[in-house]
Amino acid sequence: MPHDQRNAVPAQEFPTSPAADLLSLSSGIWPTTAAADENGTLTIGGIPVTEIAERHGTPVYVFDETDFRKRCDRFRKAFEDFDVYYAGKAFLSRTTARLAEAAGLSLDVCTEGELAFAEAVGFPGDRILMHGNNKSTQELAAALDYGVGRIVVDSFAELDRLRDLLPRFPGVRPQVLLRVTVGVHADTHDYIATAHEDQKFGFSLVSGEAAAAVRRVLDDGLVELRGLHSHIGSQILGTAGFEAAAKRLLELRAQFVREGAQLPELDLGGGFGIAYSPEDEPTEPEDMADILRTVVAKECAVLGVDVPRLAIEPGRAIVGPSGVTLYTVGTVKHREGIRTFVAVDGGMSDNVRTALYDATYSVRLAGRTSDAPLRLSRVVGKHCDAGDVVVRDDHLPADVRVGDLLAVPGTGAYCRSLAHNYNQVPRPPVVAVADGETRVIVRRETIDDLLRLDEG
Repeated sequence: MPHDQRNAVPAQEFPTSPAADLLSLSSGIWPTTAAADENGTLTIGGIPVTEIAERHGTPVYVFDETDFRKRCDRFRKAFEDFDVYYAGKAFLSRTTARLAEAAGLSLDVCTEGELAFAEAVGFPGDRILMHGNNKSTQELAAALDYGVGRIVVDSFAELDRLRDLLPRFPGVRPQVLLRVTVGVHADTHDYIATAHEDQKFGFSLVSGEAAAAVRRVLDDGLVELRGLHSHIGSQILGTAGFEAAAKRLLELRAQFVREGAQLPELDLGGGFGIAYSPEDEPTEPEDMADILRTVVAKECAVLGVDVPRLAIEPGRAIVGPSGVTLYTVGTVKHREGIRTFVAVDGGMSDNVRTALYDATYSVRLAGRTSDAPLRLSRVVGKHCDAGDVVVRDDHLPADVRVGDLLAVPGTGAYCRSLAHNYNQVPRPPVVAVADGETRVIVRRETIDDLLRLDEG
């Protein structure tokens, strides 16, 4: 089916709604400091977004520092008996690395570039875990040089690269986890389901490859096998997939523990979902922690083995709700009987997730109030691509107009990380807000920045 037909929505399914209530915010979607004043203006961190837009321009990623701190603390307390690694791929900057470290979280990095951000703020190496399905010799060397605490090994080739590096680091015995593809297809988009057999990640459990990898590491003794790792996907709202993955990992672990191996750790990965719309109901951190520790304890009792130290890797669940993107409306087109198209000054270059994953976002008028009824709208970007959609379907006041300020919540995770320069559009800045103050933590990219990379 053509892309435009697949995404078409009959107008009768989305009738014009009553007048907008621009003084309320859907719980769970917005940062904890977000509110709307009597004029309908959204405030974050005590600052009107109109002021943020005037001072820093649009599009702009707004990062609620207070909200981020609270979510770090909540995960640390809920999972007090786990190792909690903040998944930097969701959004990593010097600021988020510092805040995560101050909150007592560890850090999950995937590349030499992400590791460089950790090094830049002096993040303790022994609290860093390095991921990646194809880590280069250079990246592994950087991890060994910095003293990264855990390396998640993804393949036999990577084991070979790691072992070949050891003569350059005398006295170093890397501590590793083996990533296991456990055969669980998480209830999420195919592009972010990462633990079923038809995937690039990890050692296959079903084929026996995972067991062979464990045997090889234990037999050669050149690296220290701390345990097993699984990551089943992203934006997962329930617990069934995590429970199934834990049981399969524990069964594999028990085979070797009974032979005398230690394998003291079990990393269940991340992927905890957030609410992008009022219909989303993610599992609360406290409930997730209780479920996981209970499942693991019961399964270990059945298997007759000790309970390992558990670890998780939340990224989106911490930083996702802390981010809001502000846009300015440039064009409004009413398509009678279909919807209203509202074009903004950003698009798929600052949020590719809608085009890439068919992700769902919400939007609201952020700089004024309105008595107009709500109308089905699609927020689109400025790029020369029909897939350039920011918010596929939501309601905006029928009087939305050029110059209006729009706010899209839930953009703290992966939007800046996946941002790009399609149509040679510079990437927006990230502006942190806290206690009535703003500060730029990632500056706005300029056209001069883009030209400097072109040596033609």
